[in-house]
Amino acid sequence: MTAFEGFDTGPSEWLISGQPFVVRRRVKWAECDPAGVVYTVNFSEYVISAANRFYAFLLGAPVEAGKDAQSFGTPVKALSFVFNKSLRPDELFDVSVTVMDVRERSFDLAIAGTNETGENIFSATLSPICIARPERRSISIPAEFRSRLMEVVAQRTALEQDAGD
Repeated sequence: MTAFEGFDTGPSEWLISGQPFVVRRRVKWAECDPAGVVYTVNFSEYVISAANRFYAFLLGAPVEAGKDAQSFGTPVKALSFVFNKSLRPDELFDVSVTVMDVRERSFDLAIAGTNETGENIFSATLSPICIARPERRSISIPAEFRSRLMEVVAQRTALEQDAGD
């Protein structure tokens, strides 16, 4: 046995699928209260982190560089949660992201957390709004980014139709 065997458990977050878009996470002790349960506020971090990875995936660049190239930002207009189970240190869970609706200036992402057995831990709806960063005013979703969002909507719709057949 080497000195590091069993010690390094790897990253705390990594991409496991692009379609559907899924990030796997490992709960860190620092995300938990003294009783060993993830603080509620940290679920927001899980959602925002997965959304940023999703944007980078769609943009084909690091998230902020990709948004800068298209001159927009995506602050959160709304965020809602439903919690079903708690999480504890070292637990692995998956966070999936899909596009539910695309409007002129904003869009909705459905984000779900599931444990290793597929049980739903939480579900969230994240509604970003596109802005021109320097002026902090809303703008239409940039055409290239809108196109990528719509591709995800089309893929989701096709999968839903296949499941219904």
